Amino acid sequence: MTQNVRPVLIFFDGTPLQIEQITAIAYQQAQAALSSQPEFRARIQKGADFLDRLLAEDGVVYGVTTGYGDSCTVEIPPALVPELPHHLYAYHGCGAGRYLTPVETRAVLACRLASLAQGLSGVSWALLQQLEHLLQHDILPLIPAEGSVGASGDLTPLSYVAAVLCGEREVLYKNERMPAAEALRLTGTTPLKLRPKEGLALMNGTAVMTALACLAWLRAQYVGQLACRITAANVVGIAGNAHHFDETLFAAKPHPGQQRVAARIRSDLVAEAPLRNSHRLQDRYSLRCAPHVIGVLEDALPFMRQLVEGELNSANDNPLIDPEQERVLHGGHFYGGHIAFAMDGLKNAVANVADLLDRQLAQLVDTRYNQGLPSNLSAAQGERRAINHGLKAVQISASAWTAEALKLTMPASVFSRSTECHNQDKVSMGTIAARDALRVLELTEQVVAAMLIAARQAVVLRQRVQADVPVGDAMRAWVADLAARVPLVEEDRALDQDLQRLLADIRDRAWSMYAH
Repeated sequence: MTQNVRPVLIFFDGTPLQIEQITAIAYQQAQAALSSQPEFRARIQKGADFLDRLLAEDGVVYGVTTGYGDSCTVEIPPALVPELPHHLYAYHGCGAGRYLTPVETRAVLACRLASLAQGLSGVSWALLQQLEHLLQHDILPLIPAEGSVGASGDLTPLSYVAAVLCGEREVLYKNERMPAAEALRLTGTTPLKLRPKEGLALMNGTAVMTALACLAWLRAQYVGQLACRITAANVVGIAGNAHHFDETLFAAKPHPGQQRVAARIRSDLVAEAPLRNSHRLQDRYSLRCAPHVIGVLEDALPFMRQLVEGELNSANDNPLIDPEQERVLHGGHFYGGHIAFAMDGLKNAVANVADLLDRQLAQLVDTRYNQGLPSNLSAAQGERRAINHGLKAVQISASAWTAEALKLTMPASVFSRSTECHNQDKVSMGTIAARDALRVLELTEQVVAAMLIAARQAVVLRQRVQADVPVGDAMRAWVADLAARVPLVEEDRALDQDLQRLLADIRDRAWSMYAH
């Protein structure tokens, strides 16, 4: 756990959780714990007991006494039923691509625990304890990111969780890669033997896409807030028109998120100040319409939260086991359509923010449009101006990052494939959409980092040509904070380390603002 933040316990008992609680666990600012309430444990046990009775009475349950997927017509001999969960995670061990990061993996474990804690999956208390053990001891399954079509849930990536619970495959423990069985031994526990249905309960769900969506949502919210402050700084830098963000003006178009964005920008500006070096009554769209662009993200985030948290707080495997009415309910809750839709929308809104900031940067560096600022925002003076190039290359890189982000906005959800002998003939692609959203956010955060350097540079250079340039107190403090992080670019220098430090700050701030 990080030393300067006091950890808190987040209890899992089937009651609703929020995005911030999952991300707090993911970033090790909180610890997951099963509720100690007897009623909760009794509810979990009741489902497992009902399933045991059903099997003893020769009940037929998909994935317990039958094969999986299109093999549901294959009857499993009673003597082989205990072996079936092992076969499920064994044959799904075919993931590829990068491994999920430690932050992403903790979020996956927390999301799977949240779903199973609903008490509708027929799993044992021991399985929940083993998941809790992984989280509390930070034993992180090495989960390949690629291989899920988002229905029947995240089968292949979650097979790595199931295998680790049983002491198989590999984990990251104390920054060391090791066999799962060894990490379990070092932390005082033994591999789990999965009961009937438990392999399916672990794997046949949406935990990976939901975990990535929680992380993406939080980062997107902070990107939107930073874009407001950067826009205000760029209005100051370019001697723009503060009246474009007037409260009465935005009352005429009542999108609440858009109005909040305009208010944030307005609060950083001094609307009564006279304009200098400007004959323009209206600024170009990337400044004037910034609330309309950022506002789309701001207005979409509450709806996207509803979709993500709805999935987070669901029992999403199949079949579900209703211990109260003693019914086995066969359905399709593993389908990740809500996450797919939310993440396809999120990446679109975020990429548009990257594009907005990239267009603002193009104005700032160009003497045809920046209203008296030096070319490429170079702070070099005197004869040294001739050999210094300021932020010329930063603008090129930001344009490249923006183009890549925009390229990734093609919705993943429309690329459904028919898989598994046409049993999974309509799938969500929710996990691909969530991974795309995280990549778009990564690229957009890089654009934001570049813009932090540029916006700070523009404000300082504007103050050189207009000593009385109006800057609000919050903006002044923000520019001073940036000055402490990144020296003014006067002589040409490599800026990659400055950008990396700013990126780390952005990502650190994104979760720390909301995790509590």
